[in-house]
Amino acid sequence: MSGTPFTFEGKAAMMERALGSAGISILCQDARLSIFYAENLPPYFAARFMPGSTDAGLFGDIHGQYLTALKHKVLETGIPNNAEVEIDVDGEMRTYELKIQRTSERGTHGLLSVMTEVTESRHREKVLKSLLRELSHRSKNLLAIIQGIATQTARNTLSLDSFLLKFRGRLQSLSNSQDLITDSSWRGAYLFELAEKQFAPYWPETSGSMPIYGINAHLTPNAAVHLGLALHELIVNSASYGAIAGGAASITLNCREAAIGDRRAIEIAWAEVLQDQSEVHEFSDNSFGRTVLERVVPSSVNGKAELNLVPGRIEYRLTIPETEFEIFKRI
Repeated sequence: MSGTPFTFEGKAAMMERALGSAGISILCQDARLSIFYAENLPPYFAARFMPGSTDAGLFGDIHGQYLTALKHKVLETGIPNNAEVEIDVDGEMRTYELKIQRTSERGTHGLLSVMTEVTESRHREKVLKSLLRELSHRSKNLLAIIQGIATQTARNTLSLDSFLLKFRGRLQSLSNSQDLITDSSWRGAYLFELAEKQFAPYWPETSGSMPIYGINAHLTPNAAVHLGLALHELIVNSASYGAIAGGAASITLNCREAAIGDRRAIEIAWAEVLQDQSEVHEFSDNSFGRTVLERVVPSSVNGKAELNLVPGRIEYRLTIPETEFEIFKRI
């Protein structure tokens, strides 16, 4: 390979094609990898460039070593190659892509490198990959929840018709919660909106607005999904056997600040007054509804729950730790 400086006659036509896109820079190097021509360099590189500069002088020692080895290979084989370098520019990491090809003139080889900043596109790619990983994770969790619902519903029903009715209702409950979570770009759901969504199919139209009080906490996606299941079991039980079934919508849902040990928490309290004040309502001991309320939901949110069935009342309290909610506004 000749050591004669590479004059690169005709580079103007190649530059004209390369510079058709904004933000593209040109670097021309001879066989010794000396940069003898540069065009349209960003300010950071323009300040470091002078004819005869090396890759190390322009990109720093570490990137320079990498680019030098890569470019020697392109010179030897004639096979074009691409490289990416990440440079700290005024405290901000910027990413540049170089498309490197060998050029020949009068028996002498040189290199033409077309450099483009790709910081924004690489950032978008990283965000997209992160979102796809998150979506995959959440989808697996959701499928596991559905599998659990199907299994437990089947264990506690005696007929196919009963299974389908209960299973469809629980899937719809899950879907309602997921709609709110998806609308918030997977950030979660507000308690009041979640409760209204779960209560709407069963709340009597003649009973006015739904009785939801206290703090409208913003729940994480995990808390929203599982609390939605709990609220569904409570409202369906009321519509089937409790206050709503008895012709009265004497139900309240209240959220207040609480604590679990030394951690901040919220307590979500359901209180239902039965028409027969002497009745002690019973969830079946092995029912899926009771399992959801007392075990599945509190365990899933790392909280605690208590279901009290006393004469004339159904009371349920769920305490959720601060890792599963935020309070943006106190009412």
